[in-house]
Amino acid sequence: MPLLRHAKRLRIPSTSLINEDPDEETMLPEQEASQTDDNPRKKVRWDGCDEIAEEEEEETSSSGTTEKVCLAATCQFGRVACAYFDPVKCTIYVLDDTPENQHFDLAKALLEQAGPDVVLTSSKADDNFIDVLRDHVDGSGGTFQVRPHKEFIPLKGRDRLLSLRLLSQLPARSNEQDTASELGSVSEPRNAYDFMRRRRETGNDPTIQKWNASIRLANFAAIENSPLCLGSIGSLLEYLARARAVSELEDEGISGLEVRSIEPLPLTHSMQINMDALLSLQIFEEENHASIHSDKTKEGLSLFGILNGTKTTLGRALMREWFLRPSISLEVINARHDAVACFLRPDNTSTKNAMQGHLNGTKNVPRVFGAIRTGKAKVSDWQALVKFAFHALLLRDALSELKGAGGIEIVCKLLKALDVSSFCQLGNAVNEIIDWEESAIANRVCVRPRVDEELDNLKHIYNGIDSVLSKVATQVSTTIPPDYTSSLNVVYFPQLGFLICIPMQDEWRTDAGITVLEGWSFQFSSDSHVYFKSQEMHDMDIHIGDLHPAIVGKFAFWLVHFAIHNLGDREIEIIQALQERILVYDSIIGHACDVCAELDCLLSFAIAARSYDYRRPCMTEENVVDIKQGRHPLQELVVDTFVPNDAYFVGGAGIGVILDDDATDTESEDERRQVKNSVVVFFTRVQTRESVSRVQSAFMIDLNQVSIALRNSTSRSLILLDEFGKGTLSTDGAGLLCGVLKHLLGRGLSCPKVIATTHFHDLFHNDLLSPYRLPISFVHMQVMLSLDMGNEAPNPRAPTASDEDDISDVRLGPGDKIVYLYKVVNGYSLHSHAITCAELFGVPKRVTSRAQYVSQLLVHHEVCQLLDEEMMGRERQELEAAEEVCRKFLAWDSIDRSRSVRDDLAMMLARDV
Repeated sequence: MPLLRHAKRLRIPSTSLINEDPDEETMLPEQEASQTDDNPRKKVRWDGCDEIAEEEEEETSSSGTTEKVCLAATCQFGRVACAYFDPVKCTIYVLDDTPENQHFDLAKALLEQAGPDVVLTSSKADDNFIDVLRDHVDGSGGTFQVRPHKEFIPLKGRDRLLSLRLLSQLPARSNEQDTASELGSVSEPRNAYDFMRRRRETGNDPTIQKWNASIRLANFAAIENSPLCLGSIGSLLEYLARARAVSELEDEGISGLEVRSIEPLPLTHSMQINMDALLSLQIFEEENHASIHSDKTKEGLSLFGILNGTKTTLGRALMREWFLRPSISLEVINARHDAVACFLRPDNTSTKNAMQGHLNGTKNVPRVFGAIRTGKAKVSDWQALVKFAFHALLLRDALSELKGAGGIEIVCKLLKALDVSSFCQLGNAVNEIIDWEESAIANRVCVRPRVDEELDNLKHIYNGIDSVLSKVATQVSTTIPPDYTSSLNVVYFPQLGFLICIPMQDEWRTDAGITVLEGWSFQFSSDSHVYFKSQEMHDMDIHIGDLHPAIVGKFAFWLVHFAIHNLGDREIEIIQALQERILVYDSIIGHACDVCAELDCLLSFAIAARSYDYRRPCMTEENVVDIKQGRHPLQELVVDTFVPNDAYFVGGAGIGVILDDDATDTESEDERRQVKNSVVVFFTRVQTRESVSRVQSAFMIDLNQVSIALRNSTSRSLILLDEFGKGTLSTDGAGLLCGVLKHLLGRGLSCPKVIATTHFHDLFHNDLLSPYRLPISFVHMQVMLSLDMGNEAPNPRAPTASDEDDISDVRLGPGDKIVYLYKVVNGYSLHSHAITCAELFGVPKRVTSRAQYVSQLLVHHEVCQLLDEEMMGRERQELEAAEEVCRKFLAWDSIDRSRSVRDDLAMMLARDV
């Protein structure tokens, strides 16, 4: 058991203040500081007789101070991130930026899993997210603080994180020699870490510490591209530093915090897949738009792309959420499989297609309710609401036609969520009020006739205004001079009232300007008409009034007009009353939309299973993966012929573990519960994501990916290592791969499932990875050589692991071929057929012959023979000719301008240039 005498736990004082003032700092009780003063630190005597363990000091000092779990979280633009500190393990758990749904299910699960005593969030976080945090803290009796947004700035958070001693200071090596001897040695440092260790003793260089921390950060968590997560970590560290300064009266800042590790936050009910794994396995693949002027992207060839056949916006969002956080609950997985199996029944094909058609007619109803709640709903929004109610009822009727759907969970949830009476009342309420034809013509929400008598009277006056305006225009034309204008109209403009409209005269376009008759007032003009106000127009404004706002009701104008004329906007009032009636069904409709989105995803899975001939897997709590005739869902789409293969993996079967077929019958209930609730993590070292903005090299990025896998993997994890060790010396790369594999095997019951591919054949010599001593299996991809014997037909020969040495000496003739069978067979291969592939792809024969010769010398450790080789006559002549050209070039007088440069080069090379 490790000693704790050098560990210093963080003690956070108890407080219940909810701080929402951006300028107000965290308040801590004074009694905590006084209590700290009353308990002075115990001194340690190093005389060997009366040494007092620091564990006792911690127990005594912590008896009056409660160790609290502190969590900082924020949510913006539909993404959530958090970080919390465990004072017992002195570990910071981080969750990188992750998409969140409108119900904040992930945030609620994180709060339940972490159980924080102190919760911090940003003042610019989503309001609904803040309400979720506040409700949880109110129920648990903890502390909730809304901190200013400046504490959640990603750049500041990154700087605070890099200032931790865990990252900025390299761990001391046990076999490190004396510093003075190292500094006085004439040997040069072999790598950057060696250089930094030597500089560390000369002084704490902040630049070196920051660079060192940025390198080591990727070994713990991949959060460089998660701004919300970096901001949450920064706020968390600042709070912990303030709390430590108050409780222990030591103001060493963030660098004084005792943080032993930084780990990704494992989700209890979901599989953890980092971004490297998502990109390497092509779970998602975004392609740029074909037009260079568009920044939009589309889904390319990916697992999500071939399985996503959803018809609704909510269904697509839920599908993406399932892919980002796959469930590890057998109950949930089996319920989904049962639903897909029900939809795949031949007698349910027509019903399945009908249900998809009904889903296709629905829109994003939660967004529609948001528009209705804010009073910004358009005609299309009201139509979408009615269509959803209509298709929801048809969808419920279609459920009754499903065969074998008695115990299907999604069917039961739909029957319960789609309440017939509620949807009928909603649809009838909207249809009885809104006039769809008039709304489409007017491009606004209009009320049907005979809904309100006062509104009908106002509309009648407004619709008959044309005849009134014609009569008024005739009367006005008799009062003006005949030569003033040839035509005259009286028009009506909303919010401007009645105006006289006269065509623009040519003489009015000159500097003389527009002629205004006596009693008229100029209002405005256009390129073709001029508008005036006369006394008759003012009288019409007073007696008839501004009818259009009284009917339509522009909100800002309606307030003014209502105050002046005391005329209520009936149409606004009627629509507002309708909104209040509809918002009563908000929760019912929202729940129905969520269930319909889940149905949309399951129907999409059923269609994909039928299209690609997928089979239902048998789910078990045992830590095994047994695949028969497995197919790659993407690879089989892009090749002419795909060869399926078998695979069998066992987790928790490292060194010292004895596998027992009857182990599941004898394990205790606690062990079964532990297996069931284990966190499943998926890691890959397949693809190297390089960038000029990253300080790591390609090889160091590979090391970071493997480091994260080694730190966070469990017996339920699956690790994929593809050509790990490349990018450095073959001996060092092989040693790293062998060390990683033996480290994982040495975990015993905690050994994860590992798939590793390599071309390091040195691992198979000298029993470095012996399948007889280690729980490891070797397989390779089978090939077939077709050798042309004279005029006879090719004679195919399928090699096995036992005759690999013979195959390595086989040279292909002009008619010979190598066929890759893509079949996994037992045993390892000691030949990669790289030279044969080079010949097939056009590499010159003399190059491959030389490569074959050098390869044989390397295999037999006779590379020194290359130094004793004599050049052939042709090679000697080429070398002498090159030497003569070089001597002529060195003797060339470039200052002499009697001849051109081209002529000089032609003379030296003895040919035209």
